[in-house]
Amino acid sequence: MTEPSTRTLADALDALRNAAEAASLEQQAAVREGEALAAAVAESAEQAYLDWGEQTGHPDPQAFFDAAHRGRRWRAAPTALLGQLVLNRSPQAANYAEGLAEVCRAAQTLGEPNPRTVGNAAVAAAAQLAALTPPPMPATTRPEVAAMLRALNQSSRDLSSLDLSSLDLSSLDLSSLDLPGGLPGITPGLRPGPAGLQPEPVEGQPPPGAATSSAHPAEAQQPATKPEPKPKTLDELLAELDALVGLTAVKAEIHRQVAVLRVETLRSKAGLKSPTITRHLVFVGNPGTGKTTVARLVGGIYRALGLLSKGQLIEVDRSELVAGYLGQTAIKTAEVVASAAGGVLFVDEAYSLAGDQYGQESVDTLVKEMEDRRDDLVLIVAGYPDPMAIFIAQNPGLASRFRTTIEFDDYTDEELVRILQQMAQAADYDLDDGCVVRFEAILATTPRGPMFGNARFARNLLEAAIGKHAWRLRDIDEPTVEQLRKLIADDFDEGETENEPPVMSHEPAAEDESAKLEEPTSEPG
Repeated sequence: MTEPSTRTLADALDALRNAAEAASLEQQAAVREGEALAAAVAESAEQAYLDWGEQTGHPDPQAFFDAAHRGRRWRAAPTALLGQLVLNRSPQAANYAEGLAEVCRAAQTLGEPNPRTVGNAAVAAAAQLAALTPPPMPATTRPEVAAMLRALNQSSRDLSSLDLSSLDLSSLDLSSLDLPGGLPGITPGLRPGPAGLQPEPVEGQPPPGAATSSAHPAEAQQPATKPEPKPKTLDELLAELDALVGLTAVKAEIHRQVAVLRVETLRSKAGLKSPTITRHLVFVGNPGTGKTTVARLVGGIYRALGLLSKGQLIEVDRSELVAGYLGQTAIKTAEVVASAAGGVLFVDEAYSLAGDQYGQESVDTLVKEMEDRRDDLVLIVAGYPDPMAIFIAQNPGLASRFRTTIEFDDYTDEELVRILQQMAQAADYDLDDGCVVRFEAILATTPRGPMFGNARFARNLLEAAIGKHAWRLRDIDEPTVEQLRKLIADDFDEGETENEPPVMSHEPAAEDESAKLEEPTSEPG
């Protein structure tokens, strides 16, 4: 169990600002992330908005609730800036993640703390820190699925090892191809392969292969700047995808997309005709089924294939695209798209943009931006299956650009148990057998309609259990490590425990999509 923070939220935000500066991030953007995450952690505490406003300089109560709405997804997922640092293997990612975790710990002191805020803080802090360690590959996989994924992966990889020396390519103009390594057997220094798999140029250093100028011998003798770590490779990202709990059909479809796009890239690099394949995707499924987690991986995978320059994920909903007046929505949407340039823009509950002129203005802007930035932007729209089908069909500009729909099935009871165990492990808690039995009993009596939260349901139960655990230990001055870690079956009982203060919750029944801990990235063991 995480000890309560001794820092105020203002102190934690200052430390986060310093971590952002060290990581070359925009400091104000980092502070906005921290403020939103803190509001999401503390929103169930009575009068929390007062302390939050005083320490952030935003006294308007509506600013607190707007921030909580934005930050709720990060209670179970790494923030956008942290995700970008992790994807790029930044050496500052650990400091920034710890800064976010400290913001979570400080947030539980806002207002009148209650057990729920303790649980929120523990799970949210674990979500940020867990982003630093990629999940291990699952120990077992269904044999037929594993064979299919290997075949899809290998079919296109083999193209990169073809010897083209026997082909007459004398008529091809290769001068415009920026391909370090060259075509095998043709030109040293030009070998076809996804541009995204090559190291990026380091600022202040000449590009690979560039001649060193003799005009400044003193500068040439200076030690080279330490190169930035390489971004995650395609194999590493696919391994993370394969390690997700469940989602067998989703994994197979993403591997198929990778195979097709890799072949398209290699054919283009070799000077062959290649059809233009749309990269935009539609994700359909109930809440908490892993859509945001997979979208984040898709951004990294497309970068590794050389299809995107950055690969970051920007997640938004209607409130972050639509403004209060006609004309302003186009500007607001364009600004959001600009922030996602080079990566993936993930629009959750995209069907909420249908039905009024403000939403249509946003859709029209998205279609225009998709065309203007078609070489360096991927749009993924997500939501419930039926509303998404109607939404795409009613917008011709979208229908022609979204050819691939990926369905996310609900998790089984067995998968939800594994998800709960992973969440608890990530937050440094131990579940005994009684906890699992109690959780299974709760699942057995919970309706599984469209509003069922899947992994989010497990996360909410764990947050509540952590809060009850903290309340249980309130009179123990020096609990042992075992007591601090161990959750018991009674912690998962629904309802308030004896003498426990009531929880003031402002959360809606259906939250924003979230990921990582909410949609875990690895199988246990």
